[in-house]
Amino acid sequence: MPVVVVESPAKAKTINKYLGDNYTVLASYGHVRDLPPKDGSVDTEQDFEMTWEVANDSRKHVKAIADALKDDNALILATDPDREGEAISWHLEETLRKRRAIKKDTDVSRVVFNAITKSAVTEAMQNPRQVDRPLVDAYLARRALDYLVGFNLSPVLWRKLPGSRSAGRVQSVCLRLIVEREMEIEAFKPQEYWTVKALLATPRGQTYEARLTVLAGKKLDKFDIANETAAELAVQAITSRDLSVKAVEAKPANRNPSAPFMTSTLQQEASRKFGMGARQTMSAAQRLYEAGLITYMRTDGIDMAPEAVAAARDAIKDRYGADYVPQSPRIYKNKAKNAQEAHECIRPTDMSRDAASLKVSEADQRKLYDLIWKRTLASQMAAARMERTTVDIGSADGQVGLRATGQVVLFDGFMRVYEEGRDDVVVDDDDKRLPAIMQGEAADKREITPEQHFTQPPPRYTEATLVKRMEELGIGRPSTYASIVTTIQDRGYVRKDKNRLIPEDKGRLVIAFLMNYFRRYVGYDFTAGLEEELDHVSAGEADYKELLAKFWRDFSAAIAETSELRITDVLEKINEVLEPHLFPPTEDGSDPRLCPNCGNGRLSMRTARSGGAFIGCSNYPECRFTRPFGPPGTEESGIGPDGKLLGYDNEDKITLRDGRFGHYVQRGDATEENPKPPRSSLPKGWKAEDMDLEKALVLLSLPRKIGEHPDGGTITSNFGRFGPYVAHQLPDDAKPVYVNLKDPAEVFEVGMNRAVEMLAEKRANPGGRRGAAAKPLKELGEHPEDGGPVNVMEGRYGPYVKWEKINATLPKDTDPQEVTMEQAVELIAEKAAKKGTRKTSKAKKSTAKKATAKKPAAKKAPSRKSAAQKASE
Repeated sequence: MPVVVVESPAKAKTINKYLGDNYTVLASYGHVRDLPPKDGSVDTEQDFEMTWEVANDSRKHVKAIADALKDDNALILATDPDREGEAISWHLEETLRKRRAIKKDTDVSRVVFNAITKSAVTEAMQNPRQVDRPLVDAYLARRALDYLVGFNLSPVLWRKLPGSRSAGRVQSVCLRLIVEREMEIEAFKPQEYWTVKALLATPRGQTYEARLTVLAGKKLDKFDIANETAAELAVQAITSRDLSVKAVEAKPANRNPSAPFMTSTLQQEASRKFGMGARQTMSAAQRLYEAGLITYMRTDGIDMAPEAVAAARDAIKDRYGADYVPQSPRIYKNKAKNAQEAHECIRPTDMSRDAASLKVSEADQRKLYDLIWKRTLASQMAAARMERTTVDIGSADGQVGLRATGQVVLFDGFMRVYEEGRDDVVVDDDDKRLPAIMQGEAADKREITPEQHFTQPPPRYTEATLVKRMEELGIGRPSTYASIVTTIQDRGYVRKDKNRLIPEDKGRLVIAFLMNYFRRYVGYDFTAGLEEELDHVSAGEADYKELLAKFWRDFSAAIAETSELRITDVLEKINEVLEPHLFPPTEDGSDPRLCPNCGNGRLSMRTARSGGAFIGCSNYPECRFTRPFGPPGTEESGIGPDGKLLGYDNEDKITLRDGRFGHYVQRGDATEENPKPPRSSLPKGWKAEDMDLEKALVLLSLPRKIGEHPDGGTITSNFGRFGPYVAHQLPDDAKPVYVNLKDPAEVFEVGMNRAVEMLAEKRANPGGRRGAAAKPLKELGEHPEDGGPVNVMEGRYGPYVKWEKINATLPKDTDPQEVTMEQAVELIAEKAAKKGTRKTSKAKKSTAKKATAKKPAAKKAPSRKSAAQKASE
């Protein structure tokens, strides 16, 4: 049987169902090789030769494919139809050739399908090809570029800017967008202006609203009514004159539907309508694709296959009638930035199936499928027809003029199914509906209202508007948007608040450094130009090694120039760049950099020995004034390197501090005589900003003595690494017994009776000191392949799926109650593959025992990723 290889087990299961028993379908579990996280993996001295290493997690998958090839000498690589998918196929072929699993007579072919349906898969099998080498070269170029930037730029950051984490090639440019938008907002000076509206009535008593557009015979611009006095004069001008309708103009108008989704527009619309992040959107889309419900979800294209267009038109006619079907199909075309990634649009594989007819239990998938289905159908529906009406009202002398606008929907067309969301929506007067108004009739004044306004700063980016901006600038590609936006949040450079992206101060620091010393490499034009060059490589029009050589020549020179930089020079430069943010002008005009404590020192940014930045006085150590990194006003909630003073207890200074493992309170300072002063970590749920002296003293009084146990020994309560607990040690016990408490408040409240009861239960438990078995959050049933209960559990680090000895953490923002067995099995398989503990069936185990002699287990060298490697991903 030919061996077919795809990326995921879920995809393998679906394809195996279509191909039947004549094929062996296996999963590679993504990439099987990567660049080792060490210097020299891309050898710039040897024509950018790249050293690849098969990951420990992937060895068993490669072996399974190699073993399968012993029974059939045909390999079909069926990974995703994009650059990453092509690279996975190339890696697999290269790895199997090195293992000699692929022989001279082995038939190796590559197939691609845009949808996992029986017809698409069957057709793909009938049209095999070879691995697309130019597409692989483009992947190699990107991977090498990201590695070279991550492995060379990140160490410069660590040395010259303590506390910084890492810098990526495209992520840094994306971060620059967010930081610069925040600087625009901070520098923005609002401008006052006024508008005047009048509530008018027709002779029949019907009211409508009109805005003042002409005053003193002159057409008004936005800022012409600049203050309240001018607004009151405008009100008087309207009040003192009789008004009549000068003109009524009604114009027909059409609204056409939006094009079907491609990757960027899907991410934008899911963010607008559901608040879903880019990673969350792509994860749900991936599962819909693997289930055969939608076409491939990483695409620059918006065109639709002719048979899909016909199916959409049929579905529209069946559901909404012939009036909603335009005379000719709508054709959408765009000039994709990369023809190799311009697949068909994202659409349902079966136009007749709406979300209600599918058995999709996961909420994100259900919402996203509904969005894709509606957008696809709407894109082939008739235009909405409207009538837009403009009414001009004025005085007889022409000194005052007002305008009322509105519209009437004559035929809803595509709007019956779907309307595209809008970013930062502003109320539009044109959407209002007007009563019947006749030219020449009087306009009775009912109410005249002046309204004060201020210009608004540009809005912060959402994930939707950020992806849109990156697309406009030509930064990134469909397969990278989600990872780029996610990475800068994971690194702590950006936080999301109410769906808006706000730069953290460490993100500002990184961009300030890069803009001063590596400006070219965070330039929008440079990054977009590099993307275009990579597209030329993928089209077979350029050599990727020439591209790398050109990049490395200038980039390595820029790196070398920073070797002589002193940290003090770097910090002073950043002080200058960030001065408007860190030291904004004071209200009284005094020097904002003058130390408020000693009165003569200069404030500047400094770095702590443990990492991170703060604002300190130049007269240190005589003056120990500090404040958190950021503008003034953050002192009350901020914590400097010497902590935040909460007060004194018997002359002991009590401070709140920030350490490697979180916030803690401390009594006194560390000295040579007392290097470890008393301290206590803040329990889970306690916020640093809410800490005061009273709460700190309570924490520092721990452990709390509850009382003497009837059998001897003291019972205490305290907070530990794993949360609140009660502890007791019998006189003849070698070790104390610990019982976890659910509520942190119980540390201060639990009494003797309850404590003795819990300790007795713990000692009586046959499982020793492990405690009673936790109750599952959700029971999913028996594992469909290997048996054994599969449950969703609550863990110390969040909910997880448990099967036998495998614990697989749920993805962030996943509702434990929404987890399905299919999703759980996939998470278990992925975790088992990483740990190398995947349980085989009993039949396979017994066969393996008979066939294989026992051998001592080989020790595996630990594998860890450096921060530079993470930066390059």
